[in-house]
Amino acid sequence: MEFHGNQSVGVRKVEEQLLSVGIDMGTSTTQIVLSKLHIQNMASSFTVPRLVITDKEVVYRSDICFTPVMEDNRIDMQQIQVFIEEQYAKAGIRKEDIQTGAVIITGETARKDNANEAVLSLSGFAGDFVVATAGPDLESIIAAKGAGAHTYSKEHSTSIVNIDIGGGTSNLALFASGDLIDTGCLDIGGRLIKVDQATHKVTYIAPKIKQLAERRGIKLALGQQVTPADLEPIIGEMVKLLEESVGLRQTGDFYNTIITNKGIKLDRSIPCISFSGGVADYIYEEATGDVFQYGDIGILLGRAIAASPLTTQMTVARSAETIRATVVGAGSHTTEISGSTITYTEESFPIKNIPILKLAAADESGSSGTLAQAIADKLNWFKLNNDLQRVAIALEGKKSPSFQEVQKYAQGLYQGMSELLERDYPLIVIVHHDMAKVLGQTLYALLDYKKDVVCIDSVVVDNGDYIDIGKPIANGKVLPVVIKTLVFH
Repeated sequence: MEFHGNQSVGVRKVEEQLLSVGIDMGTSTTQIVLSKLHIQNMASSFTVPRLVITDKEVVYRSDICFTPVMEDNRIDMQQIQVFIEEQYAKAGIRKEDIQTGAVIITGETARKDNANEAVLSLSGFAGDFVVATAGPDLESIIAAKGAGAHTYSKEHSTSIVNIDIGGGTSNLALFASGDLIDTGCLDIGGRLIKVDQATHKVTYIAPKIKQLAERRGIKLALGQQVTPADLEPIIGEMVKLLEESVGLRQTGDFYNTIITNKGIKLDRSIPCISFSGGVADYIYEEATGDVFQYGDIGILLGRAIAASPLTTQMTVARSAETIRATVVGAGSHTTEISGSTITYTEESFPIKNIPILKLAAADESGSSGTLAQAIADKLNWFKLNNDLQRVAIALEGKKSPSFQEVQKYAQGLYQGMSELLERDYPLIVIVHHDMAKVLGQTLYALLDYKKDVVCIDSVVVDNGDYIDIGKPIANGKVLPVVIKTLVFH
């Protein structure tokens, strides 16, 4: 996506408007948000274009539909497409009007057999946009940023955990002073026990919840007619597990069972908490009407959390978004970076929609071993069913680094990215400060000149961003780079 402006000396101010779509397919619900993004190029004519999203207005919020799943446990793509077309029509927008956007497939839905097929068929709904199947860790990051936890931790210089509670899972993301520290996920959600709205009979119990009830001697069976009071003991156990996950109580005998893939490290006190996801609405606000109106325990779970130590012993930061925290838009910009790319083959490009792993300041301040360990740990965020996606590593770097500092960075990257190096992917490193050329050459030498290295600088990125790198132009001296930012507020 190119942006052109008047080439006058000094600051070029280019104002553009983009129509962006965010499509979120979760375990229980699918929804769409259409936004108008106002974009301005803040850079002077001599530097890399830096496009800033100056304003975002939501122009349409869709109805929320239950994610349709067929008998064989595959996502019903035809129904999803019909839903999206209906929503575009309601919004009075043609598919061709949309310039950018994101499709995020999360939770249980990302584990479905045809998630990739779903991704491909949806990407036709808006040009060339970010499409991601997010495993539990990436989902935690996206939801927490949507909820504003990342901004809250930065503005208040504090640690905060966001718990995104959906139908099937609770995703945790821990931030300290704006840096993402850790993520985790538990199999706790509002639709793990389903209750028929008319008869109040239990129609579904998730296997882990059944196991938990048996272990605690709680009566819970399919076909059992229940009242909110009957469900109190099992919901109480679910809330206790959430308390364990943030360090409010010692982890008990069921904690390791309820973890989806891992919990967050509890080596620091966490004073603040925020909630997002469908259940969060009922933590922040008292539900009116039938507690079983959605045919599940979501409302009761929200109420139980609202009355628990999670809200009484921790400072609750009210989320900017709850159910729509993972619905996103993407703003893009093209930068031309000349001379800073080390080595590549034409065949490597174009590279599209590569998620960015941005390291925290603490990861960079230690030895090459500290850096390597941080990269290896955080690469796990990008795994789905134990398969590592392509990832670009982003660093702050140093202004005018010494020889030793360059060696430290190169060694840390080389060791930490060992799992990525086993793949056919080129190694992509993005540095904020101007040190890409020397760092890239050092890395290339460490790799015995056998692996493509793309090392670029003067680009500002964050976790949750995606990068596209186009084919080299200007006799191979320039790489067009597009950074897509998931826009939340």
